[in-house]
Amino acid sequence: MGNKSSKTKKKGNKRNDFYTIQDNFETVEEVQDELRKSGMEMCDLIIGIDYTQSNTWNGKNTYYGRNLHFLDSDMGMGMNPYQHVIQTIGKTLAAFDADQKIPVFGFGDNVSRGHSIFSLNPQDTVNGICHTFNDVIDKYNRMTPLIKLGGPTNFAPIIRKSIEIVTKEKSFHILIIIADGEVSRTSKQETINAIIEASYYPLSIIMIGVGDGGGDNFETMKKFDDELPQRKFDNFQFVNYEEMKKIISPEYFEARFALCSLMEVPEQYKYLQKKGLVD
Repeated sequence: MGNKSSKTKKKGNKRNDFYTIQDNFETVEEVQDELRKSGMEMCDLIIGIDYTQSNTWNGKNTYYGRNLHFLDSDMGMGMNPYQHVIQTIGKTLAAFDADQKIPVFGFGDNVSRGHSIFSLNPQDTVNGICHTFNDVIDKYNRMTPLIKLGGPTNFAPIIRKSIEIVTKEKSFHILIIIADGEVSRTSKQETINAIIEASYYPLSIIMIGVGDGGGDNFETMKKFDDELPQRKFDNFQFVNYEEMKKIISPEYFEARFALCSLMEVPEQYKYLQKKGLVD
């Protein structure tokens, strides 16, 4: 996180045609205020959820040895990491999503694998629309036990589906990808190409890393966050959920986590306004 001195930093700088955005904000309220000051009274959300096989072992240290998608009914373990991320982001962004229609897709199961995505709403298999974050949690809880995990991990299909949605809706969207590891080697270049393509659209991508896969397992995500100069703007933010849990006390966690996830959005939105990609 930043300190008070970070307030004096220049918020963005040009490197060729790549608009690098600094991490500027220190509280969720600052982020929300800046979003409103930048003219963003509302945004639309898209959620992508990782159903690859690695979820079965990446909870060994961080989720009582359980599958990261394990749903606790009466064992007193509380929410799993995916539920907690959805709830936390929902508390922060629900106020900005006017219609509360949230497309939710899974990827990496034994059917879609690394080449496609699937809807978590069985009543809307094409658009994946859930109504409110409570509905997102409900559909996740209902569908997850029926899904067989697979792989490999590829973010390109969910990013390209988001581009399709943004093009159709003609409004600013935030794509939240929740995953337990980075993309596979065979999918890396395809994902890079999709991120670069997405930078031509009013789309912010926030990748939340969950489970034991911290450290080296997320190095590529950090590079996606800080590098890829071919992009038109810095459209990718990586947040390590488990690393934050280690250093932040529970009473402050949700606010600080939301802050890390959203701190780049105001500058992204200003850039998109400047380029005429949003009203």
